[in-house]
Amino acid sequence: MCHARRKISDGAVPRRPGRSQYNHGMDSLSRRTFVTAAGMLAARSYAQVKGANERLRVGVIGCGGQAMGHMHALVRMKNTDNVAVSAVCDVFDKRAAQAAQLTGGKIYKNYHDLLADKDVDYVLIATPEHWHFQMTMDAADAGKHIYCEKPMTYNVEQAKKVVAKIKGSGLKMQVGVQGMSDDSYETAWNYVKDGVLGKVVVAQIDYSRNYVGDFWDYPIDPDARPGENLDWKAWLGPAPKRPWDPDRCFRWRRYWDYSGGIATDLFIHRVTRIIKACNLTFPERAVGTGGKYEFTDSLAEIPDTFNVLLSYPGGPDVILVSSMANDTPVEHVLRGHKATLTFTRTGFTIKPQRPWAKEMKEITYEKHGAEALDLHHRNLQNAIRNNEPLKCDCTLGYYGVVACDMGVQSYRKRKYMAWDKSKERIIRA
Repeated sequence: MCHARRKISDGAVPRRPGRSQYNHGMDSLSRRTFVTAAGMLAARSYAQVKGANERLRVGVIGCGGQAMGHMHALVRMKNTDNVAVSAVCDVFDKRAAQAAQLTGGKIYKNYHDLLADKDVDYVLIATPEHWHFQMTMDAADAGKHIYCEKPMTYNVEQAKKVVAKIKGSGLKMQVGVQGMSDDSYETAWNYVKDGVLGKVVVAQIDYSRNYVGDFWDYPIDPDARPGENLDWKAWLGPAPKRPWDPDRCFRWRRYWDYSGGIATDLFIHRVTRIIKACNLTFPERAVGTGGKYEFTDSLAEIPDTFNVLLSYPGGPDVILVSSMANDTPVEHVLRGHKATLTFTRTGFTIKPQRPWAKEMKEITYEKHGAEALDLHHRNLQNAIRNNEPLKCDCTLGYYGVVACDMGVQSYRKRKYMAWDKSKERIIRA
């Protein structure tokens, strides 16, 4: 797609006389060939294990609110973990400047130039979802290890390509479901695998909030001036072309062009937990329901209330519950024939069902780790340096994308969706 090669910049870039800045002729082809060839060489170099005493340098692509959280964590880790943010890039000059002030990183207007920086060991991709795929593919071609915010990609087809790319590269890729750095879920799988719960038939989990006014109504920065200090064409990138719309730019989670809404912003955190705890892969079927029930005048295209039911081969059914208009929590549980595992803030408990109450004792597990950005980055850094297993690699990221995409497609098409396992694609049931 021609959009894939469009620059990410924060302002105007000088054009060659008589050429468009988005020219895709021989200059663009030569650049693509060079970047790909250089990336293959770099991948072989960077994929080698780095020594524990070597500083890891991070390039940040996208410097919005979530990225600032990452950068604050990385700045705190500078001395303890020997890591530094060496480069930053954003389409909005103001955000890039704020990121540089915080980290001391060099500002790039074009993310391809950041990827070409030999002083960058791994990149943090913290852009809107519709850019995750192309930036990940380009980063892999440039031989950079990757931390990509969730969801790994916007849709299933993109996720398949990312897995194929990363698996063949020797690079490390961490998907930003930081809850996986809480070991409750991998430990829960040990109990499930050993049959302590009996057959797990249902898992349920939620992520709900309550907004007084319109939901996800984030502030619009009055300093943003497209064409001056914000590159709107670059922001849109592979998404459909639209005139400048500050609501879309600063509240992009509310629009299908850039996001799967509740599914990809919230459910991805929850369903990945269940996938890990039950060692799941691809659902057989999915149905998504919901609507704009409370915030009926909202500009948002996505529903304010959204629920998904996923059926996995041989069980369990996984129930995902969410509303932006009521935050009363639902217990996060694995319902087994013999016992129920309930996740808590400190780990989990396992309580036997009545017929097995005399045979089993209640189990309490105190977790290690946490849902924390610094732990998730540290895991990636240890994977780069010492080949430590990743907490949320691209394969786990793929399973999460499939679950969320099936729910979104079911809701939008008003159809029961199924998984074609031979071709790894979503179809109508």
